[in-house]
Amino acid sequence: MSARLSDARRIVIKIGSSTLVSPEGEPKRAWLAGLAADIADLKTRGAEVIVVSSGAIALGRRRLKLAAGALRLEEAQAAASVGQIALAEAWTEALAAKGLTAAQILLTLDDTEERRRYLNARATIGALLGLSAVPVINENDTVATAEIRFGDNDRLAARVAAMTGADCLILLSDIDGLYTDNPVKNAEAKFLPEIAEITPEIEAMAGRPGSDMGSGGMITKLLAAKIATAAGCHMAIALGQIDRPLTALAQGGRATWVLAKSNPAAARKQWILGALKPAGSLTIDAGAEGALRSGKSLLPIGVTAVTGNFERGDAVIVRGASGAEIARGLVAYEADEARRLIGRRSGEFGAVLGYPGRAAMIHRDDLVVL
Repeated sequence: MSARLSDARRIVIKIGSSTLVSPEGEPKRAWLAGLAADIADLKTRGAEVIVVSSGAIALGRRRLKLAAGALRLEEAQAAASVGQIALAEAWTEALAAKGLTAAQILLTLDDTEERRRYLNARATIGALLGLSAVPVINENDTVATAEIRFGDNDRLAARVAAMTGADCLILLSDIDGLYTDNPVKNAEAKFLPEIAEITPEIEAMAGRPGSDMGSGGMITKLLAAKIATAAGCHMAIALGQIDRPLTALAQGGRATWVLAKSNPAAARKQWILGALKPAGSLTIDAGAEGALRSGKSLLPIGVTAVTGNFERGDAVIVRGASGAEIARGLVAYEADEARRLIGRRSGEFGAVLGYPGRAAMIHRDDLVVL
């Protein structure tokens, strides 16, 4: 099972507050240095790494001298605004010691559900990975209301994994995996090293919301697993409160692996084909059709006609010169812009649109050729 980590091309790592922040409200710098070393090792062997890190509120509440216990919404948001600075500093320091650049990204639930914001976030993360930076993502607690919050970073991490096409999601937790019952209360509870499918029986093992292993615990991890595995991403629940936790996992350390039935590329293409209703169509010439069939992106120079009233990120049909459907994909421009770019080369985009624009009308990662 450790091969799923060592073979992974893009990895999302989620760290909880109790793993990263000491009871005194300070970053666990020695532990963080070890994790940074693990991340550096993964990048040395060619993997791309994204971090989803809790800890902002825990760090901020100490600096604001807020009393222990539940915080009012405005207090939590104030703590997050202070703590995000401290969290970013801790990650910057730890990664810089290994020659790595940290980048902070703050997201809300809306950012992963509203198409344009989803695409912008995905493009930004992709650009950072291409520049060898390590994106460090957290929920934007300073502005999110209850209606647009994830409420836990397990599901945020799963959405990020799905958004970015990651093939491995690791939830570093205060427990080493899923058991048939709460192992603290039941010595007979059995450890589950692998889950091929999340059944109602598996969900029942995780406990009900409000129980010791419920809300904010194992239940949210299984909800995250459903999101991740549907996107073709394997997920591991592993103990985070040890030195070099990723090294331990890569060496076969104890963890529960929840398995995806397909890879991220296949899952994404199936989603484009089956789950999205086309909002328009692009007709292309023979040269562009040949390029698509050889695995290339669709460039505006090969487009001859645009129909429909679609927005950036909508699914569209791609038709060949004969009018027959030859592909489907997610378009990078809204319909009016797409019409203005028909037959244009990338060097002309700035003059036509007023901004440089993207080179591809449909990127090959967002394209399914029939």
